[in-house]
Amino acid sequence: MNGLVVALWIANVVLDTGGQLAFKAAASDERAGDGLARWKYMLARPWIWTGIGCYVAEFLVWIAFLSLVPLSEGVLLGSINIVAIMVAGRFLFNEKLSPLRVTGILLVAAGVAIVGVGT
Repeated sequence: MNGLVVALWIANVVLDTGGQLAFKAAASDERAGDGLARWKYMLARPWIWTGIGCYVAEFLVWIAFLSLVPLSEGVLLGSINIVAIMVAGRFLFNEKLSPLRVTGILLVAAGVAIVGVGT
């Protein structure tokens, strides 16, 4: 992989993970209330807008990334986002990682490494 492909890949991982974490932060705010009031509260807070901004930027980065790599490789390399999100969720939101989830993370990471080496 050339430098631009790697940079776009890393940007995609960072933006996707950032968007997911921002949405989680918005959704898990205990002050939000229920129903329509919850949505109004979330829309008035910066987390949801940060998540939307990350997803818009990620969309553009993803299109650029896919223009440089075959779709079959791009989608497999993009799977590393799952690992990044699960690990970040563990540290930032104290989510549990069961042995089965850790095994899944390791398998996904190994698959991405195999695809990455082959490109």
